[in-house]
Amino acid sequence: MGFFSNIFGNTDSNDLTKAIKNGAFLVDVRTGAEFSGGSVNGAINIPVESIPSELVKFKGKKCIVVFCMSGGRSSQAKRILEQNGFQNVVNGGSWRNVREVVIRNL
Repeated sequence: MGFFSNIFGNTDSNDLTKAIKNGAFLVDVRTGAEFSGGSVNGAINIPVESIPSELVKFKGKKCIVVFCMSGGRSSQAKRILEQNGFQNVVNGGSWRNVREVVIRNL
């Protein structure tokens, strides 16, 4: 299991739940086409490859949750954000996982 966590990122459901309860900035890092096919209510779409040029959109956010299809791209997004000084970034894993946590905490 550790092998897959290293590849796809490790989602800590307690951190995710806490972040969502505290009004986290929800960012779907999939492509625009994937995002338009369904995502999490209240999320915005910033594809992972666009994050370096869109850092201003993350400024001032207390907590950020990034997610994608399986957790791989969100792991990359988390790493990019942390390398640029952002703290409290949570890899939410898949968008379906994040959606379930959002629904449970409405």
